[in-house]
Amino acid sequence: MKIQVPRNMLAVRQHSPDGKPVVETIPVPQPGKGEVLVRMAASPINPSDLALLKGGYLDRNYPFTPGLEGSGMVVGSGGGLMAGMRNGKRVACTPNPEADGTWAEFMVTSAMRTIPLPPSVTLEQGSMMVVNPMTAMAFLHMAKTGKHPAMVNNAAASALGKMLIRLSAAHGIPLINIVRNSTHVEVLKDMGATYVLNSQDRLFESELTTLASELGATLFLDAVAGHHSSQLLSAAPSGSTLVSYARLSGDPMNVDPGQLIVGDKRLTGFQLGNWLQTKGLLFKLTFINRVKKQLSDALSSQISQTFFLEDVENAITQYTGNMSNGKVLLLSNQKD
Repeated sequence: MKIQVPRNMLAVRQHSPDGKPVVETIPVPQPGKGEVLVRMAASPINPSDLALLKGGYLDRNYPFTPGLEGSGMVVGSGGGLMAGMRNGKRVACTPNPEADGTWAEFMVTSAMRTIPLPPSVTLEQGSMMVVNPMTAMAFLHMAKTGKHPAMVNNAAASALGKMLIRLSAAHGIPLINIVRNSTHVEVLKDMGATYVLNSQDRLFESELTTLASELGATLFLDAVAGHHSSQLLSAAPSGSTLVSYARLSGDPMNVDPGQLIVGDKRLTGFQLGNWLQTKGLLFKLTFINRVKKQLSDALSSQISQTFFLEDVENAITQYTGNMSNGKVLLLSNQKD
């Protein structure tokens, strides 16, 4: 069935760093060669989206449409083999670098940034396929190829953290999970997590140091930054690697260089797009297929609430105050 594409659409727009996101009517973008037009169905709110809205370490030109991932149907092609093959397909998608994102009724992106969804995956689940599932799988790959006996993650109650719990258990890699309150401790233990530490406990740092040493945990995943980075490095055994992949605290990383020098410890950053660019085409295709197969299992995400684009402010407020309760999705008003 051919989809009638309107001239204008609704889109969330931000006009300045940390400015209020507003919903505006703007022209529907036109795809160029190798690009497709996606009629958006759903887009999640991720911590990386919140960082982008704050105008922190991810710089943008303004105004722009936020949204780093989503799902929908390809309804137009700008020409080219891959773009033509995607036409009419249900896809997960990400925006072109520095281009407008997924929080809109339509989005133009490279055909290479779309992933066809199997019939068994709903558009809502498919909208969350890229950022968290692929990052979780990337961390598992890093643990295996780096021969790290165990891992540590300090955002364990997040959607990504819960994926890591399921993946690490399935692959026999011990995972030390760090949360911020006792409620999260019980939730993660109920879902099968073996090692859960509360960063607010008085003995947290000594417990982390002891447990990391006993398990040989040498891959530390840091989503918080600030003084938490220093805590992780201090507890890490010699030869460990700390991977910074978010800044949930909003604070700059606070690290004692002595921890790196004396303990032969390494500090590196992780951004999914950059990591994938270092991989060959065959690896990417295999990697994506592995993610697809586990979307309804180990890599599934709980959805707590859905909002239409016009209610983006309430959606952001709901997600920011209840990030461990599940994902909040923005839905397009577009109908067949």
